[in-house]
Amino acid sequence: MIISFFGSLVVLTVYQYVSLYFKGVVDIILSTSFFIATVHQLGFASLVGVILVFPFNFWENLRPRYGFNLIFVLLILLLIVEAMLISYFCTALVPLGSDLLGYSFADIKTTIANSGGLSISLVVGVVIIIGLFFWLYKITSKHYHHISRMYPFTIILISMFVMTSFIEGKPINHNKTQYLALNIYDSSTEDASYDSDVEYPLIKSKRTQNVLRPYFNLKNEKPNIVFIMVEGLGRDFVGEGAEFGGFTPFLDKLTKQSLYWENCLSNTGRTFGVLPSLMGSLPFGKSGFMELEKYPNKLTLYGILKNNGYHTSFYQGTNSAFDNVDRFLNSENIDFILDKSGFGNKYTLQAEDAAGSSWGYPDKELFKKSMSLPRDNENPRMEVYMTISTHEPFIPPQQDKYEQKVKNILSSSSHEGKTRKVIEKNSNVFATLMYTDEALEYVFEEYKKKPGYENTIFIITGDHRLIPIPQRNNLSRFHVPLIMFSPMLKSPRKMSALTSHFDVTPSLLALLDGNFEMKMPKKVAWMGDALDMNEEFRGNKDIPLMRNKNELKEYISGEKLFSDGNVYSLDKEMNLSSSFGGSKVEGKLKAFKSMNAYVTNNNKIIPDSLAIFSVQKEKFSDSEIIWINSVYNGENFDKVYMKARALAFEKEYDKALLLCRYILSESPSHIDTKVLMGRVSVWSGDYPSSIKILKECIKMNPNYIDSYSALFDVYYWSERTKEALELIDLVEQNSSSAHEIADKIERAKREARKKGMAHQTKLASRSKVSTL
Repeated sequence: MIISFFGSLVVLTVYQYVSLYFKGVVDIILSTSFFIATVHQLGFASLVGVILVFPFNFWENLRPRYGFNLIFVLLILLLIVEAMLISYFCTALVPLGSDLLGYSFADIKTTIANSGGLSISLVVGVVIIIGLFFWLYKITSKHYHHISRMYPFTIILISMFVMTSFIEGKPINHNKTQYLALNIYDSSTEDASYDSDVEYPLIKSKRTQNVLRPYFNLKNEKPNIVFIMVEGLGRDFVGEGAEFGGFTPFLDKLTKQSLYWENCLSNTGRTFGVLPSLMGSLPFGKSGFMELEKYPNKLTLYGILKNNGYHTSFYQGTNSAFDNVDRFLNSENIDFILDKSGFGNKYTLQAEDAAGSSWGYPDKELFKKSMSLPRDNENPRMEVYMTISTHEPFIPPQQDKYEQKVKNILSSSSHEGKTRKVIEKNSNVFATLMYTDEALEYVFEEYKKKPGYENTIFIITGDHRLIPIPQRNNLSRFHVPLIMFSPMLKSPRKMSALTSHFDVTPSLLALLDGNFEMKMPKKVAWMGDALDMNEEFRGNKDIPLMRNKNELKEYISGEKLFSDGNVYSLDKEMNLSSSFGGSKVEGKLKAFKSMNAYVTNNNKIIPDSLAIFSVQKEKFSDSEIIWINSVYNGENFDKVYMKARALAFEKEYDKALLLCRYILSESPSHIDTKVLMGRVSVWSGDYPSSIKILKECIKMNPNYIDSYSALFDVYYWSERTKEALELIDLVEQNSSSAHEIADKIERAKREARKKGMAHQTKLASRSKVSTL
């Protein structure tokens, strides 16, 4: 069985290298790397054999065939796991490690569904694996009399495992199951004890240098700030000298009209960390700041600007509950959040993938929706966008059109060799880049038409580099452009010095504080400092980098990078070369890990006295927590919502509201729960609270019909006929499901006729929902 298991692993290894070859990632299939991978598969098979021989003997001696059946099933399960992990590696180009533990089950399901899902090809693959293993077993079992003479076979397996442990491997040629297990073990047992006597180690009393001031002609009024965080926008795709350049013409042009940092680093290799790093210069915690069970006191650009009269907003076309984005934003008392639920029937979802799933609204639809919303011209604005189109499964609107554009560019470009092959094999990815680039050009043109454009600062950057496209080295996934454009810029400038997302918020606040009367905290706790404005390449910063959730393995100090136990020197092209003297950088990484764990686990980023918004957490008594735990086992919020709903129907209103409060304390965007709270409030006789809650639901999600349905009932029961007539216009304008509550709409009209009120359809402005 172990020999058959090894043979199946070799076939899976062949599948991995063939997939990578046809994606343009590797140049040859039967390479040295392939044979190293085969050796590592032999070592893994040997280790599995050594471990399983003991339960095999125990159950086989207890009753014949019991041990055989047990091990047969276990080996098949291991093969299925390995196949899935290899498929993940071929897509993401990084092995799955302890970051798996950083995602909720709901997030994992969403990611799988929107990245192709569990397609029929996977089912076929599983069947093939089982069939292959069974076939190999049938062949080897015919020669059992030869195998049984090997003396003793367990010693041979142990020897093979020990031998392979001395052969160095990289993620591409590791057994992926073994990598996952060891990675989780290493992360779980890592020592992160903090032994300093400094209570708040991140506190800085020295003000950040105002390095941006010489480059701006600021006006008398505070400027609007607009961030656009572009999914997967790596430096390899943007600007002069980009390896895969030519597919973002608008951004390429913008880099020459802006302050442009070509060697900026995202502090995390996935989207989960971009908001805390870019908006708050915050530490990571174990799995990313937004994953912390309880947020420590913090300062962010959102909070400080809101405290200085800014209207704060956030726009994305996906579900804001993913990665706990909504929870983080609500902790900053943000004024307005637009996500997938709030678009209405005038906007088109991204095309579904093969599994029938869609992340949400593509980038241009996001910008169209944002531009349709009203803006208060009396207060300065801080607006933040997070795009999604340049994420798997890479299905832009009018895909054929953009893929033809990719072909046209290739036909006249200087791309050659491996680079050209990668582009040809991933034409859908580059087509999506072109779509997003056009969407960005569109939103800039729209902003030009808006009041206040001349007094706006735009910041465009990537959350990380596109992962499915092959990367040059361990730093590539963090290497992103940082573009700061404004009509108030005196002149463009390109910086080649190393900087990171941690430096953006401190630098912007220094600019504002140096020119306006700002209410600023006396002390700050930024992870970063001022952006480096040096035009020549240099590295004079310490920059921690979190590759994935739970994986803090990279650290930059000066011009040296510590990564996976090795130290490298950086050059002006961001290439890596082996270097010496890594112990100092490794020591800084260990010290940072300890400090990072200490400040996030013990609320030691800033003291209460410096916090602008203390983190508002719903408080529950001990008895309430015990009761909640007795009815909710922590599986998912949809299940506990159903429990709250059942209690409401049983007229257990207090208990239903308690569960609703608990759900919303953990998942603020769970709209079904909020609607239920509105219904329960009116059933309890509290009409004003019910109306307030349901209006908030409509503002949160203008398309969701249940909010309107509940509010129509409240208006009917409370005889608010005029308000019901106004609600008819609103639901017909915003919801594609108005026909589902035609009876309630007709009831409102009927009540109006009884009272002599005529319903006249208003040409409601697009601002209606925002002023509800």
